[in-house]
Amino acid sequence: MSLVVQKYGGSSLSCPERIKAIAERIVGVKKKGKRVVAVVSAMGDTTDKLLNLAHQVNPYPPKRELDLLLSSGEMVSCALL
Repeated sequence: MSLVVQKYGGSSLSCPERIKAIAERIVGVKKKGKRVVAVVSAMGDTTDKLLNLAHQVNPYPPKRELDLLLSSGEMVSCALL
């Protein structure tokens, strides 16, 4: 069984309809007997919004907390997909 890796950026995850279309594309590949690894970014401009929010709270946010905050965007995309 071959492996297919698919990467989806923020604009392709920008709304529920696009997320559904990605899910259907993944299902289509699975139905062909292939394994799929889907790599997703945060939706739309989520990363920029989170960065701006962090800098409003603290102009110099700690790197560890900033990493955690920014990764939450990808987690949302994963959960929805």
